[in-house]
Amino acid sequence: MTEAQEIYRKVRQIEIRTRSLSQQLFSGAYHSSFKGRGMSFSEVREYQYGDDVRHIDWNVTARTGQTQVKVFEEERELTLLIMADISRSMNFGSSESEKRQWQTELAAVLAFSANQNHDKTGLILFSDRIHLYLPPKKGRQHLLRIIRELLVRRSDSGSTDFHLPLQHLSRVQSKRCIAFLMSDFHAPLPEATLRIAARRHELIGLQIRDVLERELPVAGLLPLMDLEEGYEMLVDTSKPSWAESYRRSCAQHSQSVREQFIRARADFLDLDPGVPLVKSLLGFFKKRK
Repeated sequence: MTEAQEIYRKVRQIEIRTRSLSQQLFSGAYHSSFKGRGMSFSEVREYQYGDDVRHIDWNVTARTGQTQVKVFEEERELTLLIMADISRSMNFGSSESEKRQWQTELAAVLAFSANQNHDKTGLILFSDRIHLYLPPKKGRQHLLRIIRELLVRRSDSGSTDFHLPLQHLSRVQSKRCIAFLMSDFHAPLPEATLRIAARRHELIGLQIRDVLERELPVAGLLPLMDLEEGYEMLVDTSKPSWAESYRRSCAQHSQSVREQFIRARADFLDLDPGVPLVKSLLGFFKKRK
């Protein structure tokens, strides 16, 4: 099987697996979690007790001889933009699935949910540079392209620079959109750039971590490598003090990232690999309501 055939097979698998998940998410929370861009005029109807008098259409009222009010509807069409970290550290995985694979399924669930709501979805792939930008569009073929691009392993992926996707978001998306920043957040966050992006858009950070990035098993001496910086170290996981220090350090790092998003007035969700994806998203979106 060629690489292209293997990617196509994975795209179909992810589409099948995430379509039903997106239906659960859409029916449960997506639609009500995000507000439209505003209110648009729909029609006029006869005034009823309790209607806002400020909505009376005096021209139609004078013409018909009956009090008529304007009816407004929320403009529901939204734009979803996924900013996906494809740096070296996202290739790590302690089980069969790498973080990159989990990120692809997460993006697919969100994209299919948006599509069911007739929203557009776009994609920014980044590491230490912008690898790809797909302008927001609708339709199944566009969503499959997003999944395919997320699955492609790029040999030129480096470390993570969060300035790039956040600045690129501001350049390519002039209107307010829902922007998901997906990463393990092992690199420093530029707080000033984060604040600017959160002011212009509805910014949500989704932290994707492997189970070993929360707690290491007791396995004696283990060689560990920092995939972002490329250095190695040898640690003794049998030492209770070291294991506790590692667990505490991981928890503190995640809390620090959360606080940075809160200070920027943006939302944040640390996804637990032990909790089903849709359950985590449903709980998060219900809190947003």
